[in-house]
Amino acid sequence: MNTIQLECFVAVAEHLNFSRASEALRITQPAVSHQIHSLEDELNVKLFKRTSKNVSLTQEGIQFLPDAELILKTALSAKERLGNHERFIPFELGCHNHMELNLLPPLLKKLSEDFPLLRPNIRLVPFPSLLGLIENKQIHAAFGIKEEQKKSSLYFRELCSAPVACICHPDHPLAQYETLTQKHLSGNFIACSPRQIADPIFTMQNSIIGKLRPEQCFFADNMESAMTMVRAQMGYTLYPDITPAREPDVKYIRITDLPVLSFGVYYRYDDDHPVLRRFLHLCASNFTSHHSRITNTG
Repeated sequence: MNTIQLECFVAVAEHLNFSRASEALRITQPAVSHQIHSLEDELNVKLFKRTSKNVSLTQEGIQFLPDAELILKTALSAKERLGNHERFIPFELGCHNHMELNLLPPLLKKLSEDFPLLRPNIRLVPFPSLLGLIENKQIHAAFGIKEEQKKSSLYFRELCSAPVACICHPDHPLAQYETLTQKHLSGNFIACSPRQIADPIFTMQNSIIGKLRPEQCFFADNMESAMTMVRAQMGYTLYPDITPAREPDVKYIRITDLPVLSFGVYYRYDDDHPVLRRFLHLCASNFTSHHSRITNTG
């Protein structure tokens, strides 16, 4: 396995078109095809499904893509360090969706001031995969809802208690309420794929779906799609109300008879990364200061 093979694989995975991948890489299409075939032979799996009309990733290709990207990033980082004779500090962070990404800008700003050679990388990863990436030391820390898990090397630091909220457009009939109970929820419901939400949220989703007619249910592949449907006034969705991560232009209404969830950061007990402890401290400080501002203005 070499970086040329991996670059070809990632390019085809991004474009899902061998011709456009070859243009992006500035090599011939037959050369791209040869590199993909040789990589598939080496891995003994098919990475792409090819027809006369389209190209798509196989399940093995989907699983291999994060590994290929990580290997290429590591190789590039090593080349930069050797070429510049500087000791860059890579720092891998994981998020599940854009709402969690909203938490990072102020944290990364302060971290970059403290560590000028910091080179962060942020990865959006589905729920079932993220803890495994931390366990395997591919990610240093990740935001998430606390769940029952057996990985003894992982630690969870709570940042806030997050009530589950009905998220809807400001013009939705439910938007007039300050709080709700489950029996007051009405209208079309937008559910998110179980691969993109924590198990407790998935369980709550199912309890609502079970009471609705099929025509009242919409299904989204991820939270970004669900929020887009909310903004389009197609219905409401459920998600923990993590106030510093709130999306604009939508209304968050606490559902008082659903459990409050613990939101925080997962990381390994034994991770001695030089930036990790500072990152954890900044996370806690950011949530504390945000809570203080909300309290003082409330």
